[in-house]
Formats: sequence, C-alpha cells, structure tokens
Amino acid sequence: MGALAVAALAPGGVLVLPAPAGAVTSLAASGCPLFPRDNVWHADVSRLPGHPRSAAWIRSMGSSAGLHADFGSGTWDGGPIGIPYVVVPASQPRVPVRFAYASESDPGPYPIPPDVPIEGGPQASGDRHVLVVQSGTCRLYELFDAHRDGTGWRAGSGAVYDLRANRLRPAGWTSADAAGLPILAGLIRYEEVAAGHVDHAIRVTVDRSQASYLWPARHQAGQAGADLPPMGLRLRLRPGVDLSGFPTQARVILRAMQTYGLIVADNGSSGFIGGVPDPRWDNDALHQLGRVMLADLEAVDESSLRVSADSAAYRGGVASAPVRRPVPARRSAATTQRTLVPHWPMRPEPEVVAGPLAGTATELPVGAAGGGAAASAAARDTVLGLPRSIVAGIALALVTVAVLVLVVRVRAAAVSRRTGRHARPRAHARRAQARH
Repeated sequence: MGALAVAALAPGGVLVLPAPAGAVTSLAASGCPLFPRDNVWHADVSRLPGHPRSAAWIRSMGSSAGLHADFGSGTWDGGPIGIPYVVVPASQPRVPVRFAYASESDPGPYPIPPDVPIEGGPQASGDRHVLVVQSGTCRLYELFDAHRDGTGWRAGSGAVYDLRANRLRPAGWTSADAAGLPILAGLIRYEEVAAGHVDHAIRVTVDRSQASYLWPARHQAGQAGADLPPMGLRLRLRPGVDLSGFPTQARVILRAMQTYGLIVADNGSSGFIGGVPDPRWDNDALHQLGRVMLADLEAVDESSLRVSADSAAYRGGVASAPVRRPVPARRSAATTQRTLVPHWPMRPEPEVVAGPLAGTATELPVGAAGGGAAASAAARDTVLGLPRSIVAGIALALVTVAVLVLVVRVRAAAVSRRTGRHARPRAHARRAQARH
C-alpha cells in the first residue's frame, strides 16, 4: 500500500504523493496525540529558573549566530526542505529493517510504505530520516540513515514510540536522533502555526555537544568540555525579545520558544530548528527568524519537572484523556496483521552520578553544574525518593488498615464469646447421643 501523505508537484515545488480516497494525511487527522498532555515536550518553561551554566553554553553555541528554520516550502538540492513524516493505517504491511546499531534499536518489522518520504529526498546523503505514524495503534516509527534494501530497509538506528505514553527509551540508548528522543515531537508543523499556537518545545541542533545528557534525553554524542551544551538541554527565548515586528508565521514560532522553549536533540549547525516541509510555508517569513541571535536564548533548569528518570511526564502536568479508537472491522485470520510491540528490555537504571564529561554516556545529575536551588527544594519535598504527599497518604492508609483489623478482631472475639455459650451444650448433647 502506498503512503497516505504527501506525487504531483504542489505549489512551491514539493513532491506530493497521491493519497487514496479517505486517507489520513496529517497527525491531527490520525486521531493520535503528539504524546500525552503531561509530556515534558508540552511543559511551559517560561517561569523556570535559568541554568547557572547558561552563559557558557550559549557562548559555545555561537552567541552571534542567528536562528535558522531548517524547513520550508519548495526543494533544496533536489529534496524537500525539512523532515517529512507520513501517516499509514493499522493495516499497513510491515517490512524487515536491518540496523547498524541494532543493540540500541527497536527491532522490526516496521510499517513503512514503499513510497515513504525521506529527509532530503531519495538521493540524499544526509541524515535521511524516515518518520511513520500508524493510525489506530498510534505508534511512531523513526529511522536514521534509512535506505531501501530489497523488500525491506536498512538504517543506522530505529526507535518505536507509543504516542499515548510517556515512557522514555532505556538509559544510554540512541534513537533516530543523537539525544535518544523522538524527532516528530519537536518538529514545527504548518497546521499548528496556521492555527496560531505551537504547544510544544522545538527541536534544535548544536555544532558541538558535551559527552553527557540531561533529562529527558537518553543518549549523548559529544566530547569533553563542561562549557559545551549537553543533549536534552532546554533553551528558552528571553521574554524581553520584542516579537511585534515579525511576520505571522515567524511570530507564532518565536512565541512558542518563549513559552515551551527548545530542546537540544542532535549535532548539526547551531541554532537550526526542525520542521515539516509544506508548500504553504512562507520562506521569506521563516527567514526572518534569523534576526533572533542565539544570545537571545537562555538555558533553563528543568530538573524540578522530573518525576521519574524513565518517564517524560513532568511534575504539574495534566494527563490527557484516553484517545478513543474506532473498533476495527472483523477480519479473517488470514488477513489479520500482527501488531508490533516495542521492545523495551528490562535492565537496571544506572545511578545518576556526576561522572567525567568525556568518554562516557553519563546523565548529568539533577541540578548539575550549580542548578541546586530548585533541586534542593525538590529534595526537601521527597522522602525515600517519593513526594511527601504520597508518603503521607501511604502512612494514613496503613494506620486506617491497622485500626480496621483491630476492630474486626474485637468484634470477632465478642461474637465468639456469645456463640460459645450455646455451642457447648449442643456439643455435649451430640456426645451423649454418640454413647447411645
């Protein structure tokens, strides 16, 4: 079955694949969320404290460089500008995928259509990302360095996500991005900008990163140097930056940067932000983002948002209501497709310790490099790693159970005393009858 999204030439020169009647052509129409509402990608970071190492990290990124929209309309070097994605049905046939980094990839098969769009186009020599959303199951499949291989595919790495869940990848695992995070979560899509509101953090790259990572990232691909930004770093556009003079598309994106910020997700050119190619983008408007310098950004300390090292849920977030999925029509066993379950090996989570910044895939400790005020406050509100409110609730429940057990025992003893007066004579009568 062919891809369900975006080949006729659309305005702006983007190659658009023919979609069958009734096809789902966007994430919004797929019935799937872009992760739950309490996922950290959706966290408002406008009021979080700045990180103590912010100045050094911004300097290393190149504070005089401007932001750059690494997406738009039209083509560049023969391919679409940006990272495309495609939506396929639950019945999409799965094909085998071989991985260069198989030990950190979710195994196939993946539901990749033969005409799936590839970042940069079929002949591209770059990252060649492939992103597939499967409606019905609400699974997201992402590949890095994807190439056709017979009837299947070969790729550098691959990751599978449940778009309705907050589970992170195992610590130390890569994904289709260096930070071990989902790519689609941080891409700017035309439809959300046209609606006037982007409700998530934006994917951004840096030219050099350190050999450590911050939650929610799970992987690093850097080098020695505490002044280099770590993977997973949350950045924010300073609130004092005046947005009034920017065209609408640029202004909506910049407003999202002030509210939800940006997440360092991969190595590349510093300040390049990710988005989905679309013929409706105004490239001139997007180019105006370059008026914002990296010096207008600041690193924030989001350690106080972390609930669990293995979850992308953030403290204070409101979980989504369950997504109602249509009941699939009955099919014979011969035509039923097997559903791929992501492979999450159960292995112990390494302790979060302050290790050397070079040569190891360590996660920076909560409040690392001086972000201690928020972390200390969070520590005071926990007991044995649990929030005090939860510990208090458990203690109250235990006391209640103990009281109930005591009451039951007292009542049981009273009943036993009352019934014992009548039971003994009957027992004597039975024994007397037995003698006769």
